Amino acid sequence: MKFATTPVEGVAVVQIDRIADERGFFARVWCRDEFAEHGLEVDWVQANVGRSTRAGTLRGMHYQRDPHAEVKLVRCTRGAVYDVALDLRATSPSYLRWTGVTLSADEHTMLYIPEGCAHGYQTLVDDSEIVYSTSAPYAREAATGARYDDPTFGIRWPRDVEVISEQDAGWDLWTRAGASDPFQQGRQTP
Repeated sequence: MKFATTPVEGVAVVQIDRIADERGFFARVWCRDEFAEHGLEVDWVQANVGRSTRAGTLRGMHYQRDPHAEVKLVRCTRGAVYDVALDLRATSPSYLRWTGVTLSADEHTMLYIPEGCAHGYQTLVDDSEIVYSTSAPYAREAATGARYDDPTFGIRWPRDVEVISEQDAGWDLWTRAGASDPFQQGRQTP
């Protein structure tokens, strides 16, 4: 596997190495030792799948507050998505910065998202699907989100948002929501 850093501390783009022949190809999408060599140590406890039928669907920006913060490894298994990680760790050098990458079923690229980052994605084509592993199980009481269009973050989505849930469109702006940091205690409100 090939690992590339991003502008967001701890977020990595992971490209698989395909071993191809007349049957197709074989590749690893996870190897504890290889990930650890790049400082990406994690134990997966849950795997999820999300499918969206229409291009322009936006899901996010989701995260879980401590003590249920989670690491995610996201890959697209059908279609294509624009996947975004947003740093919400007040002590991080990339605090409030984001990075985005196109993930597609054809390219097999993955995005590794550490604890303390919100995650969201927008479908680029109809019938897109992602699969992602998490280091913590879903905890309803800790699940929350940040606004996808919050000017504090300035995320640039590749297309107009055509489908979004009421919940995802209604998260508070960070200047209000960020008053109690979900990952560090005692930070100043931006």
